[in-house]
Amino acid sequence: MTRKELWRRLSDPAFLDSQVRDVGADAWYRVSPGPFAELYRRVRGYTMCSSARLRGLYRAVEHVVSKAIPGDLVECGTARGGSAALMGLAAARLGSDRHLWVFDTFEGLPPPSPGDPDRDIAELYVGKCRGDLDEVTSLFDRLGLLSRSSLVPGLFQDTLPVTEVGTIAVLHLDGDWYESVKTCLDCLYDRVSPGGVIQIDDYGHWEGARKAVDEFFGRRSIQPRLHRLDYTGRQFIKA
Repeated sequence: MTRKELWRRLSDPAFLDSQVRDVGADAWYRVSPGPFAELYRRVRGYTMCSSARLRGLYRAVEHVVSKAIPGDLVECGTARGGSAALMGLAAARLGSDRHLWVFDTFEGLPPPSPGDPDRDIAELYVGKCRGDLDEVTSLFDRLGLLSRSSLVPGLFQDTLPVTEVGTIAVLHLDGDWYESVKTCLDCLYDRVSPGGVIQIDDYGHWEGARKAVDEFFGRRSIQPRLHRLDYTGRQFIKA
């Protein structure tokens, strides 16, 4: 984390409060016997998502399985694969064989665009948050997820329009930048089943992600109730 970014975060009370809560939750989940905690411990070393956002994904999978919402599990932006793996493991624990789609450059974050209001900071992260395709493949193999997963390398702008994902039950967007999040919503929102869950990792932190989401809602004239997971994560159920 750069000094400029560190100062930006430390000057945000919501970020500080979220960090304190995450430290406490992490300590609890490391010893808790609960089903989420067990999966949390298996993936914690392979994700930068907070415990609150991981629990959000776990509950999203629980929701779509219990309500029989049709569709696959899709993650756009996976880094080392931990959050996607959590979704896959949660589905397996619940006896669901839903397919897991994972989209990423597998080369780290791409450059932001002029559409990102905080582009000057975002440019410092180009190539960061990297998880190699071989590393994620190996993780999925060890966890027993590889046979029902598709890992799709490349920019979202290149891969999403030409990949036949089909119906989606849970959509996790972790693309950080304006163009990345915009592309994901434009290409995948209409594939999400009514009653399906969409979780947005970067809404509260990166201005480009928030701009893309708000613009999309505006164009569609929709006003979903965004559930706050932590300072940056938001989740909603598609009406």
